[in-house]
Amino acid sequence: MSDLPRKAVTRTAKLAALPLGIASRATWGLGKRIGGRSAEIVGRELQQRTAEQLFKVLGELKGGAMKFGQALSVFESALPEEVAGPYRAALTKLQEAAPPMPVRTVHAVLEEQLGDEWRQLFEEFEDKPSAAASIGQVHRAVWHDGREVAVKVQYPGAGEALLSDLTQLGRFARMLGPLIPGMDIKPLIAELRDRISEELDYRLEAQAQRAHAAEFADDPDVVVPDVVHQSEQVLITEWIEGVPLSEVIADGSREERDRAGQLLARFLFSGTARTGLLHADPHPGNFRLLVGDAEDGPPEQWRLGVLDFGTVDRLPDGLPPTIGAALRMTLDGEAEEVYGMLCEEGFVKPAIELDPDAVLDYLRPIIEPAAAEEFTFTRSWMRTQAARIADPRSPAHQLGRQLNLPPSYLLIHRVTLSTIGVLCQLGATVRLRDELAAWLPGFVPEDTAEEALEEDGTAAGA
Repeated sequence: MSDLPRKAVTRTAKLAALPLGIASRATWGLGKRIGGRSAEIVGRELQQRTAEQLFKVLGELKGGAMKFGQALSVFESALPEEVAGPYRAALTKLQEAAPPMPVRTVHAVLEEQLGDEWRQLFEEFEDKPSAAASIGQVHRAVWHDGREVAVKVQYPGAGEALLSDLTQLGRFARMLGPLIPGMDIKPLIAELRDRISEELDYRLEAQAQRAHAAEFADDPDVVVPDVVHQSEQVLITEWIEGVPLSEVIADGSREERDRAGQLLARFLFSGTARTGLLHADPHPGNFRLLVGDAEDGPPEQWRLGVLDFGTVDRLPDGLPPTIGAALRMTLDGEAEEVYGMLCEEGFVKPAIELDPDAVLDYLRPIIEPAAAEEFTFTRSWMRTQAARIADPRSPAHQLGRQLNLPPSYLLIHRVTLSTIGVLCQLGATVRLRDELAAWLPGFVPEDTAEEALEEDGTAAGA
């Protein structure tokens, strides 16, 4: 591929071909059924063919199309296992790589952003990109002070491409719905559009990354590379060497999967509590596992490297205490209290009345991981939850349609679901309850938390 396709007409034509392709495959499927093949088998083949075309186009276009694909990819666990294989292969490619920009384009951006003598800033610079994402690609280099660095170069025309892609995808979001059962595609696309300006602003990304790097400096579990230099279309950060999370998903041992899952859950909740920022792009391509100096070191010594802070939710007071309190009360079976809190926060609109016990029955299976000392996240569990909510005959589906997601919770909800999706891809056994108790406001009652602090102080004094 040469340059990122920037003209709206070019990108629109490619994306417009998607619903046409879906429609033609639906006709093909009808013919197969008339020919005697079962609807179930034909449906699976239809999903596979649709997925292959969708992610091929998204990967080629980059921009908002690829961003949408990455957001969608973490929900792969919700798919039936018989069709998940082809999805998994296509999605993994999307998470880790995309066709690169031509070298001449990269050099032109660097010259514009860093000056005519930009090469003097580096001891070494690799023209071949080490990774490609939705709005930019990363090159490995050595900074003039000897530090290994990652140089992220934004695609020319990325902003225009993002808006154009997501507008076009929004027009046929309904047709993409069957790809992920139980997932409402249209709000996902709308929310991605809302985040475009922030993700294009490398100044904001640098601020968020610096805050995380400072907070997690010398942390035993999490590593965030610091920012070395930033301009409008170039972001240079420290390089971290590690195993991509996608490789652990594909080939990791049980111990490696569990460690990766525990660290991912820890970062989800501790990161926000410690920085007031929620890392809002938790697809596997943004994480590395640092194994330390010893290649065969035990997984319990691994640390989680976190990349790409282009999309964050700013929560200066941390996650809303309502989440923790509602979660705790649901586990305790306090139906009336939970229902009252959901109404107060806008999850139930004033014109709607629901049975509090039915709401509790709806929530309990979803929060099962928080009820146990440790929980094994599996694709089968994720598929069960998706099917329960997606089936129109299910009471959960009927009740879910009456619930509302307030705008202030939209990104938190998506990040949580995405992280759970990755945990299910890992098949990790995680002590989620420990992380909630340590980092989620409201999950531990205030009097219990105060007693714990007093006990800690007493122990320290002794």
